[in-house]
Amino acid sequence: MKLASGGLRTDHMPGNKYNSRSQSRVDRLLRVRELRKFSRGFNIYESDAAGSSGGNSSSDCCRDPDYLPEAEDGDEHDDEIMEPSTVVRRMLADGCYSSEGKPMKQRLLVVANRLPVSAFRRGEDSWSLEISAGGLVSALLGVKEVDAKWIGWAGVNVPDEVGQRALTKALAEKRCIPVFLDEEIVHQYYNGYCNNILWPLFHYLGLPQEDRLATTRSFQSQFDAYKRANQMFADVVNQHYEDGDVVWCHDYHLMFLPKCLKEYNSKMKVGWFLHTPFPSSEIHRTLPSRSELLRSVLAADLVGFHTYDYARHFVSACTRILGLEGTPEGVEDQGKLTRVAAFPIGIDSDRFKRALELPAVKDHINELTQRFAGRKEKMLSFSCLLLVMLGVDRLDMIKGIPQKILAFEKFLEENPVWRDKVVLLQIAVPTRTDVHEYQKLTSQVHEIVGRINGRFGTLTAVPIIHLDRSLDFQALCALYAVTDVALVTSLRDGMNLVSYEFVACQGAKRGVLILSEFAGAAQSLGAGALLVNPWNITEVANSIAYALNMPADEREKRHRHNYAHVTTHTAQDWAETFVSFESHPPTPFLLLADFFSDKASLLATGFNLPFFSGSELNDTVVEAQLRTRQVPPLLPSILAVDRYLQSKNRLLILGFSSTLTEPVESSGRRGGDQIKEMELKLHPDLKVPLTTLCSDPKTTVVVLSGSDRSVLDDNFGEYNMWLAAENGMFLRLTGGDWMTTMPEHLNMDWVDSVKKELLGLILNIARPHLYGITNTQVDIEFGRLQARDMLQHLWTGPISNAAVDVVQGSRSVEVRSVGVTKGAAIDRILGEIVHSKNMVTPIDYVLCIGHFLGKDEDIYTFFEPELPSEPVNSSRTKTAEVIKASSERKQTVKPANNKNTMRGSQGRNPKAPIASERKISSSLSNHINNSNQWRSSQEVMSWHEGSSVLDLKGDNYFSCAVGRKRSSARYLLNSSEDVVLFLRELAVACTHHSSHPDLLW
Repeated sequence: MKLASGGLRTDHMPGNKYNSRSQSRVDRLLRVRELRKFSRGFNIYESDAAGSSGGNSSSDCCRDPDYLPEAEDGDEHDDEIMEPSTVVRRMLADGCYSSEGKPMKQRLLVVANRLPVSAFRRGEDSWSLEISAGGLVSALLGVKEVDAKWIGWAGVNVPDEVGQRALTKALAEKRCIPVFLDEEIVHQYYNGYCNNILWPLFHYLGLPQEDRLATTRSFQSQFDAYKRANQMFADVVNQHYEDGDVVWCHDYHLMFLPKCLKEYNSKMKVGWFLHTPFPSSEIHRTLPSRSELLRSVLAADLVGFHTYDYARHFVSACTRILGLEGTPEGVEDQGKLTRVAAFPIGIDSDRFKRALELPAVKDHINELTQRFAGRKEKMLSFSCLLLVMLGVDRLDMIKGIPQKILAFEKFLEENPVWRDKVVLLQIAVPTRTDVHEYQKLTSQVHEIVGRINGRFGTLTAVPIIHLDRSLDFQALCALYAVTDVALVTSLRDGMNLVSYEFVACQGAKRGVLILSEFAGAAQSLGAGALLVNPWNITEVANSIAYALNMPADEREKRHRHNYAHVTTHTAQDWAETFVSFESHPPTPFLLLADFFSDKASLLATGFNLPFFSGSELNDTVVEAQLRTRQVPPLLPSILAVDRYLQSKNRLLILGFSSTLTEPVESSGRRGGDQIKEMELKLHPDLKVPLTTLCSDPKTTVVVLSGSDRSVLDDNFGEYNMWLAAENGMFLRLTGGDWMTTMPEHLNMDWVDSVKKELLGLILNIARPHLYGITNTQVDIEFGRLQARDMLQHLWTGPISNAAVDVVQGSRSVEVRSVGVTKGAAIDRILGEIVHSKNMVTPIDYVLCIGHFLGKDEDIYTFFEPELPSEPVNSSRTKTAEVIKASSERKQTVKPANNKNTMRGSQGRNPKAPIASERKISSSLSNHINNSNQWRSSQEVMSWHEGSSVLDLKGDNYFSCAVGRKRSSARYLLNSSEDVVLFLRELAVACTHHSSHPDLLW
């Protein structure tokens, strides 16, 4: 938090067009949903779209696993810079329809570690392929407007070129493109870094010990292989990419891929989706390559997760590890926003419902019913259905199979009446059978199952049926249909679609779902399921008892809720929301929604609502394109130097922190290098250039900073320049005394009480570093909570009746007097400089460079020649008037020697101000009009002596933001290193020009 005697925060500054925030994602999605409903009545292209499908409905796609949609040429987008409304119309008009007037398909490149096919070599140049039925395959098959191609590893090693060409040709028929990885890469990239490092870490199992790594003893060698493999994927994508394509990267295997793709083409539309959990920042920070992976993912336009918790963990990791700003929209890094959102995946519920109507599945259901009924007749002397509990899992550490079986054992112990009335059928699909940990898990499960069956079983029946195998789709659907209770006890799961599949097949039986709260599906099906902590065996056992005894009406209510969610939030909806669109290629919905606030105005423009896209990725890309157009261009150093040399009186205003300081590398460490961050030091390479520039008699250098006076004294005391400390509230010429630029009658009675409140807060924060009242090392989340609490105390107490503004930044809270900003301060500073130097030559060149916060960027607009700087009907001061005014001041103004007084108010001729002195810049007029009770007419007059000496043309004004891409400045420099290079160039040119004034630079 920061206490300063600064001033008013303006909500909107003239010309500040870069800091507007887009509407929230929730608002946008609500408006998408509303417009989707509304558009159904206006969809004039519905019949054409239906006719163009050619009979290949989503049902046909799902019945035929070999079906993949035919390709059509993708569209190209014109990226020239134009007005937003023009962009909208252009994107609506171009590339949306084929020459026949029908909608064109969006080309989509789906990049995953494995292709959705299994390849078997039959000869030197012969391959057979089998389509794999996965959730992602089903999702994209249901999106008719997408022309999808798959890029990935085929799962086999093909070292010879003949085999590679043959496999590539065979895969092309399935619209698949292979990435060929050699055995060494596969071992280190896939078996090593992916499966032994990332997968355990993301599932909260922690990093393995060095001596337990599969193929190497080094994290770094596996990470290098991981990056090489991702680059190989990127190379294949680049070979097949066409303008307008959307690239959708999947899972933890390809976290490095978005960066590789953006380096190839920064305009490429890239989305990345994680199918596993993303751990908390405290877990992720243990990863040696934590920062590099996070920054690589942030290169994508849209980052998706299954649940809000995973998205929140990712944003928190970027905030805490990289020090970036997390927003409700995602993660922002110097103006680039990577949108982060939750997209819960679903299943193709229609496929399961159709399967239940197949004769083969009905036969399976009858067979299972009779088998369990026959067992009941042999075991029981009374009529009672044998209830079936089902578990379907991979035999994996995270699935909680031992915990499930132990809970069932406890249930049987505590409920002996149920021992002959219920059976647990556990399907455990073997995985990674060559890994020791999995072999140990298999033995453990078999041991527990044998012990329980031996304890509670009979000669004719056992309570647990355990199968170490997978079932075909029809048998699995039949098993779902006869199940009474499904038991999902995942210790950590990205989503777990078994729960969705069970609900989809329970249309008739209305079974009960017991679901682990650590599965991603708990956030979607939690209302209808019985949520449990799988580590609490007693809780799971009690939930089993409750589920078996649940009344029919409660089962009906719970099932109805889950069934509605599963059948409406399908895999197709998931894919459409992320990357596809409802009925047409990508349309900038967000732009249209921003320009037109209601449906009527939309229709009045001639746009039909079916154009609207439900695509989160396409909307994100459109937003990013507009944000990119708003980023200031890089500083034209040659032009800036040339104008500098041609000018007669120059003013250089330089920020300090992150502008003239040496950058501090944090390397992802918590809090960064705190010692270096606390000690602001001038960049050593700037000493010579600053000395040269400060020695130029035609140049006035001002360092304007929020730092304390002592900090500026320590760093700039040896130079001939002006120092403006604490946001310009204190000023001195090096070698002189500090003076205040605040108006004399400014009420500062509130300072002591506010300082006491802030100090009390600082004392409650761990590891406080008091810089003024600024704490930059506190935990970000904790700091936000403390800041919010402090603001409540301030507004209800010390400043409730004070004329102050509270300005809250991303990591700071400033309390400032009303009417004081950096823009206002620079005007007063110029007045002091004019008096001190007896300046008669108008300032005709201004260079303003700094890493100023958004609330302080009014300093850029203060000098902007293209903005009106006076009230209406007044104009800028002419050069002759300035010289005349300055000449009069020479005769009437006496230098002030008193410390901490406003020099501009002393020794002033009491006569009426001349015309030039009456002219008040618009950047200050509002503050003056609102604060007349504090300022006399003489003070107002003195405030504008700085601006009155300006004779600035647009070509001679260079405002430049350092490292802040969303800025009201004219130009941009990326870092303090670029500032060093430019000031060096300027100093060299200045020296050369002084020695050879007749030569052009």
